[in-house]
Amino acid sequence: MHEFNEEVESLAQEILAYSLKRLKDNPPLDGPQSPEELFAKVGNTITEDGLGGHEALKVFTDTLALACISTDHPRYLSFIPSAPSEHSNLFDLVVGSSALYGGSWLEGAGAVFAENQALRWLSNLAGLPESSGGVFVQGGTIGNLSALVAARVHAREKYPEVTRWVVACSSEAHSSIKSAADIMDVHVLNVPADADGVMIGTSFASTVDGYLAEHPTQRVFAVVATAGTTNLGIIDDLNGVGLAAIERDIWFHVDGAYGLAALCAPSVRPLFNGVERANSFIVDPHKWLFAPFDACALIYRDPAIAKRAHTQHASYLETLEDPNEWNPSDYAIHLTRRARGLPFWFSLAANGTREYANAMQQTLDIAAHAAKLVKAHPNLELIHEPKLSIVAFKRVGWSTADYERWSDKLLADQIGFVVPSAHKGEPILRFAIVNPWTTEKDIADILETL
Repeated sequence: MHEFNEEVESLAQEILAYSLKRLKDNPPLDGPQSPEELFAKVGNTITEDGLGGHEALKVFTDTLALACISTDHPRYLSFIPSAPSEHSNLFDLVVGSSALYGGSWLEGAGAVFAENQALRWLSNLAGLPESSGGVFVQGGTIGNLSALVAARVHAREKYPEVTRWVVACSSEAHSSIKSAADIMDVHVLNVPADADGVMIGTSFASTVDGYLAEHPTQRVFAVVATAGTTNLGIIDDLNGVGLAAIERDIWFHVDGAYGLAALCAPSVRPLFNGVERANSFIVDPHKWLFAPFDACALIYRDPAIAKRAHTQHASYLETLEDPNEWNPSDYAIHLTRRARGLPFWFSLAANGTREYANAMQQTLDIAAHAAKLVKAHPNLELIHEPKLSIVAFKRVGWSTADYERWSDKLLADQIGFVVPSAHKGEPILRFAIVNPWTTEKDIADILETL
């Protein structure tokens, strides 16, 4: 391995130039290639003597990078895209080059302090008490799992006689809830959603009460309400579910990985009334809060519960067990962690929260405009009036194969990236608009191909 000599310094300048060029220029969508195609172009990149930094960078920039779709492209509208701000992207370089460790206060006090200020902003938006707190984890899957583990530890302390634990959620809940339940070996109780796909508080209450009447030795230890489903952007009845959960001493967790970001937009803030009752919630800044991958904010009403659930104990960790210090490793399923919340903090600090609210509103306005264009289109049918920034629709008369052919051609022509989804067993299309650089023209150009 080389020290930081002239060659490495030259490489650093080349990497910085590439990064800045990508930030300044609108990157192409690009697209995947097969393993055979990539191998034919670059061969085996791992060799005994090494390619050298400049050649390895050339392999990446000229070939490998072009086989990756740019998730921050304004016309990347599939799944839930990413739209990191310039400030957050640039500061991610600082985090990577600084060898920062974000697991303990002892080793990363300054970084943890900054991350905690960003978490406090989110907690305040949700209306949680000043005593709340949490940690940035990899993504929503880890965030949901960590919250549910804490919820069960808390329930076990109060109800040691229970023989089987149950987590309740809507059938529209994210796939990570079922995954977490499988990992934890707990049962999933599906609460029927209403005609609009919303889990209502009264339905949750009656479903839980009926289930427990038939299974008196079991206990529902947590309910997961969704604040913006991935497919349609549906928001559950947070107020009703939260009240019913409190009445039954059930942990109330809100999965807002996508949607809770919109807490910062005054125009839609009332949609989230009830989130202030949550025992825990998650929101992913790398989705709709303009941060780079990977950053999920996991926040607890009572962090002490999470600390009891997640703190790892070992002789070499004893020096970190200071009750006056905040160690992020104690609040989720992880130990080693990068300071992944710092790019988000830097962008917030640099731009200010007003700018975040404006950027959020811009995406909401574009989504509303897209819905109008869909309704005016002779071949399209809007499936669900968007509450947030997901616009779901269908092409009348099309099959799954039609959608897939259209999607493949759209990407091949470098017009946009929109893959088909499904709703109630039928194929659909959806725009997930989280990028404030997405314009009305971007939407119109894509719809013209339909």
